[in-house]
Amino acid sequence: MPHKIGFVVVSSSGHEDGFSARELMIHAPTVSGWRSPRFCQFPQEIVLQMVERCRIRKLQLLAHQYMIPSKVEFYISESLPEYFTPYQAERFRRLGYVSLCDNEKTGCKARELKSVYVDAVGQFLKLIFHQNHVNKYNVYNQVALVAVNIIGDPADFGDESNITSREKLIDHYLGHNAEDPALEGTCSGKSDYISPLDDLAFDMYQDPEVAQIIRRLDERKREAVQKERYDYAKKLKQAIADLQKVGERLGRYEVEKRCAVEKEDYDLAKEKKQQMERFRSRVYEQLQLHELVDAELMRRPLDLPLQPLACPSSPHHQPPMRSLPQPEERVSENRLADPFLQEKPSSHCLDVSPQRPTVDQPPPATDPPPKTHPDSLPYDERPLPVTRKQLGAAVSEAERRDVLGDEARRADTAGEPEPLTEKALREASSAVDVLGEALVAGAYSKTWSHREDALLTLHKQLTDTPVGTPKEDLKSTLRAAVFLVRRAIRDIVTPVFQASLKLLKMIITQYIPKHKLGRLETAHCVERTIPVLLTRTGDSSARLRVMASNFIQEIALFKEVKSLQVIPSYLVQPLKANSSTHLAMSQMALLARLLRDLGTEGAGFTVDSVMRFSVQALEHRVREVREAAVGMILDLYAQHRALVLEYLPPDDSTTRRNVLYKTIFEGFAKIDGRPTDAEMRAQKRAAAEEAEKRKKEEIRALQGQLAALKEMQAEVQEKESEATKAKNQDTQERKVAPPNAPEIPDNHYLDNLCIFCGERSESFTEEGLDLHYWKHCLMLTRCEHCRQVVEISSLTEHLLTECDQKDGFGRCYRCSEAVSKEELPRHVKTRDCNPAKSEKLANRCPLCHENFSPGEEAWKAHLMGPTGCTMNLRRTHVLHRTPVLPPGKGPAATRAGTSGSKVGSKIPTPKGGLSKGSSRTYTKR
Repeated sequence: MPHKIGFVVVSSSGHEDGFSARELMIHAPTVSGWRSPRFCQFPQEIVLQMVERCRIRKLQLLAHQYMIPSKVEFYISESLPEYFTPYQAERFRRLGYVSLCDNEKTGCKARELKSVYVDAVGQFLKLIFHQNHVNKYNVYNQVALVAVNIIGDPADFGDESNITSREKLIDHYLGHNAEDPALEGTCSGKSDYISPLDDLAFDMYQDPEVAQIIRRLDERKREAVQKERYDYAKKLKQAIADLQKVGERLGRYEVEKRCAVEKEDYDLAKEKKQQMERFRSRVYEQLQLHELVDAELMRRPLDLPLQPLACPSSPHHQPPMRSLPQPEERVSENRLADPFLQEKPSSHCLDVSPQRPTVDQPPPATDPPPKTHPDSLPYDERPLPVTRKQLGAAVSEAERRDVLGDEARRADTAGEPEPLTEKALREASSAVDVLGEALVAGAYSKTWSHREDALLTLHKQLTDTPVGTPKEDLKSTLRAAVFLVRRAIRDIVTPVFQASLKLLKMIITQYIPKHKLGRLETAHCVERTIPVLLTRTGDSSARLRVMASNFIQEIALFKEVKSLQVIPSYLVQPLKANSSTHLAMSQMALLARLLRDLGTEGAGFTVDSVMRFSVQALEHRVREVREAAVGMILDLYAQHRALVLEYLPPDDSTTRRNVLYKTIFEGFAKIDGRPTDAEMRAQKRAAAEEAEKRKKEEIRALQGQLAALKEMQAEVQEKESEATKAKNQDTQERKVAPPNAPEIPDNHYLDNLCIFCGERSESFTEEGLDLHYWKHCLMLTRCEHCRQVVEISSLTEHLLTECDQKDGFGRCYRCSEAVSKEELPRHVKTRDCNPAKSEKLANRCPLCHENFSPGEEAWKAHLMGPTGCTMNLRRTHVLHRTPVLPPGKGPAATRAGTSGSKVGSKIPTPKGGLSKGSSRTYTKR
């Protein structure tokens, strides 16, 4: 079972005078601990030897308040080198390291207790201290360690695993559960418990003598539970809870006495000593009255401070099982040199009576098994089990709180609160005049239970105040209570903080409405307490942060407080640059929740105040705060779109380079139902892919049509060839001379034909057709924007869907033609265009903007007829065009060869081969 392990200091790399590493062997409120030399070299080392070979389960370090190392490493070893050279690291196995806080948040006024769970076997432990944290108090760059605690169990206890498994097997058949709450605090099935009495915090804040008594009472409590004496166990449990408060108070008195001695104020030291004696005797009398301890147990030892393990000149001569000698046992040195192997009763294992020179007696037959009580070790090394994860400690703490509610608060047991100092009297003079010095002294006490009791007593007094009390008395009492509440809200002890919130809530929701004190007193309560409560929302304890935030939200929704509109004004104050992360996040979260509950209409929040706060929060150094500000702006935009946009920069590419503003504007787009930039890019990419796919499909279709035309041409040529042969044969048979009719060469049947206008010419070779399409065909025209040759009938669709400048055109809903987007508003507004008719009723010419009869042939008549389209420029040119001869003959050859006009993608489609409205496009090469 893990318990505290005794140790001695084998060596250290150095120390300051008066702060030797051997100070670490003593755990008491007055110890100073170890300090490194001034301006030392790093790292510094300390080697500890445990009283026996152990399996270490837990290590605890209590750091100094300002001489703090940045990192502490742990090494373990089975033995030291032969010639005692502790700096040879190869003998040690590294366990790991812990980092310590720089303590800036507390102003170097608190000490950090670091606990580390390990599982390592050995007898020598080495601590390596690295470079110190720099602060204004540590002027000599030192590192220090106030205390170190080792918790484990003997490594040579070979039957432990068998015993544990055997106990678990028995519990299984008996139906016992190891996690049964009824067994909490006992040894049953809890082989890996670590008692809270073995924790370093217990020894460092307890009077050593009272700590010794607490451990004995705890042993008796476990004995009583095993013997099923539950009433007696309950009394012991209550006594332990009371004694822990007593021990803390006596430990504080001891520290004050030590400080007085150092200042050579011996009168104050004598007063503290007498105060300790009176308080101790009163507590002991109370314990004897309840028959919890005998008179011998209450007798004072000769010397209170516990002495460390006696260390000879060489550590190798140290017996491995030897424990810390205690002067209160008054046993001879040769007796202490024997190994502590005998098992002794828990009630007599440590004798604190200076009058008893004899040694302990053998245990009676009714004592528990030796396994449970290895009292051969000193009190600070005994295994007092608790859950390894310290669940038992949490339960015992809750039980302790219950006990304190009844027994621990009695003045005859725990003592009265100390009197007020002169400074406190001056500060709380108005509260003392109204509430009395006793109650205010309790609120100012250094003992947290007295502070809690004072607040609860005040709560009861205010609750019981009769209705007919004069208004002036009620107001003075209220203001005095608010003064104490304001002070208690800053308290770091959770019960005191909870009591202050309980009292404040009662004042606002019950006391003021009950006595009808009005809005002025409510405003006084809120204005005096809410700023302090807001600072507690940045506390390092998550529990306190949540409690403070929930209380502020609850009070803000109370109708009397809501009408004041005070809390919203505090929440929208700009965040300070040096504010803690917890404080900023709590303020953001609280503001967001209250904004949803109260809104921006007549509740203290306005769009202006919230937006100013949120925009400023976008520049905070903490990422979570900036993200919370973005969420708040989006929530506000959903309700007030136009007002929110006034506080933000314009939505352009420069602004969107900032990730936060990009997120905000994209959130606006989602709220408005508009596509975001990413969605628009995806849509454009999908549209481009679709257009490319459609273009490829059209090319494949046109290529298929071309192949079909070539097949048709081959069939026609074959038929004409057969007809010619048949005609020749008939002529020979009849011997008739053939008529002198012109013949059409086989290879010029379709190549000499324009598939759009139907014109046939011998010059329509491959290059001749390209030239014809590009300049002369009356059914085609060139796009002025992309320089492509398209059919006039499909010019409008080309400008809207296929042209390179298609984004600059829009369709007029009256004439159905493509109009530049810049001119479209004016075009639509003037209504000068000729309205278009349905495609079934009429065609629409994009050149002259006239409607004419439907059909493909009507297009030819309109564009090529003598009374056709007057805006077709090619129609006027064709009347004066010089006939084009075949290439290589006459001046036309020069023209065709020098013009350089060629038409790409020439596709000889038969007349009517494409569907109506399709676009035939030819690109100039």
